[in-house]
Amino acid sequence: MRAGMSTGILALALAASIAAASPPQEPGAQDPKPDPAREQSAVGASAGAGDAPIMDLDTVVVSGVLPGPGLWKVVNKDGHVLYILGTQSPLPRDMEWDAREVRGVLERAGAVLGSPGVAIGADVGFFRGLAMAPAALKAMKNPDGATLDELLPADLYARWSTLKQRYLGRDRGVEKKRPLIAVYELYREALKRNGLREGGVVGPVIAEALKARDMKTTSVVVNFKIDDPREALADFRKEGLKPQDLQCFRDTLDIIENGLPQAAARANAWAVGDLDALRAMSTGRRQVDTCMSAWTETETARKRGLTDIDARVLQSWLAAADKALAEHPVSFATLSIDDLLREGGYLSELARRGYVIQAPGEGDEEEDEAAVPL
Repeated sequence: MRAGMSTGILALALAASIAAASPPQEPGAQDPKPDPAREQSAVGASAGAGDAPIMDLDTVVVSGVLPGPGLWKVVNKDGHVLYILGTQSPLPRDMEWDAREVRGVLERAGAVLGSPGVAIGADVGFFRGLAMAPAALKAMKNPDGATLDELLPADLYARWSTLKQRYLGRDRGVEKKRPLIAVYELYREALKRNGLREGGVVGPVIAEALKARDMKTTSVVVNFKIDDPREALADFRKEGLKPQDLQCFRDTLDIIENGLPQAAARANAWAVGDLDALRAMSTGRRQVDTCMSAWTETETARKRGLTDIDARVLQSWLAAADKALAEHPVSFATLSIDDLLREGGYLSELARRGYVIQAPGEGDEEEDEAAVPL
């Protein structure tokens, strides 16, 4: 799924969900990690095809209590409002979100829409799922025991090897994993070491507010059921390397080598609520789309109807938004900033349905004036 599942993890989720158990981490001895990023020491290896050394992130990542962005308002003809928080990943690791505005909405919301995405499941019993866990673990690995140095072009493997040594040490197990899974592990560690993180900021605030009200989110996830889990795992294990796998791997290395300052700048912009900066910055959507296609264009996915995922997720979310707006004076949702702002994205589709869209800050003066007693 685009929202809720990161680069390369859709394939991993297939294996893990079919097994009904989370597979253990690949064993492998690791060297001690280098000091945290921002030491700004260069690694003597080329970034991509150029001669520039790979540098640690030199953008200062903000910390402390920060406001985040304001809320979009989607208003229907009855004056019902769906408040939408645009989310961003990664975010500054050491920020604390001042979420008073969101908490105020959550106290009044009649419906809270969950994040749009995809769930892949299978009807397997607990013990059968445990028995299948070894097969799921094998699905994370390359077919026929191949290692990355055997699968990747020499120039691509050289880039991987340098970054792997920097961020993962001598982790031998990762060399046996599928490229999408291996490069995501590298990306996640690079974020952590550069003062960034995925998750842990918005989700806990929403969960706490809903728990206080004994309320659950409205699921907008598109569910795909795997009727033949054992066969699906067997099919997936046979999937070979595709051009999309290589492009996803290459694009992700580009981000780790050269794009982390941009990722930090986007994280900072979200943290301080600078939507103009977010609109002006590159989103990295191409990398996400490429990595998604590396999974969705497998024969395993096509045989089981995992196609047109973006369109199906969008329609599921829009149907839930229509229902929430019709039934509740106030409702709340979270959507990726990228999905909100892009041409043809969620806000565009809501506007096409006839809703009035207000960006953060729009209409606040009128509301304040109306609240002042005469």
